[in-house]
Amino acid sequence: MSRDARWKALLELLVERGRLDVEEAAGELAVSAATIRRDFDQLAEQQMLVRTRGGAVVHGVSYELPLRYKTARHASRKQRIAKAVAELVAPGEAVGLTGGTTTTEVARALAVRGDLASGSPALTVVTNALNIANELAVRPQFKIVLTGGVARAQSYELVGPLADGVLGQITLDVAVLGVVAFDAAHGAAAHDEAEAAVNRLLCERAERVVVAADSSKLGRRAFARICAAGSVDILVTDSAADPDEVRRFEEEGLRVVTV
Repeated sequence: MSRDARWKALLELLVERGRLDVEEAAGELAVSAATIRRDFDQLAEQQMLVRTRGGAVVHGVSYELPLRYKTARHASRKQRIAKAVAELVAPGEAVGLTGGTTTTEVARALAVRGDLASGSPALTVVTNALNIANELAVRPQFKIVLTGGVARAQSYELVGPLADGVLGQITLDVAVLGVVAFDAAHGAAAHDEAEAAVNRLLCERAERVVVAADSSKLGRRAFARICAAGSVDILVTDSAADPDEVRRFEEEGLRVVTV
């Protein structure tokens, strides 16, 4: 296992459990305790974790794993979800994409659609995510609109009043939201309030709103609310979703697509 792969795996485990000891981590990753100690020391130098006697704990009370350290957890689920979301978009439409691992997969699914290989433009994509804009900018048939704003290191998303200024001047056919939590009673949510505010405005500018979320995000709450569940038209998730959760969303008026 490469160092980058180990670091990603260690940080994912740390986010899940809050605390890891050296021996436990070494057993999980099938490497030596000495290797884990070096990894913990180097991640602590980058302020990605807090070193403790014999292990490590998450850095800070409210911890959000930066996008560059997220492994492809539920990768196949996210790719299936992304393909289904991409199929909801018609040629020539204006699409808003928030940041996140699932919406990045949606961007990739749109990029390989045969019927979007040409056009003037084949698609207009509005995003506040630097990584998504970077991936799609090489597609000359896509018109890419990147909001202004201040970049968040964790998610590569642009936030703040500069982003608000651009989004206030446009209209979208569909907004695709990546979320960290989506609950029928409490709505869609993000970790960061500035990120949630930009995502909320993206929803308000769209004719229809799609939430792309794997089943691990459903029935959960997070700090910053993006919008109510009733403001969402379609939820695309995977077939592992709890049927009771699906029913609650349908009662709120959502169309739920499981893949």
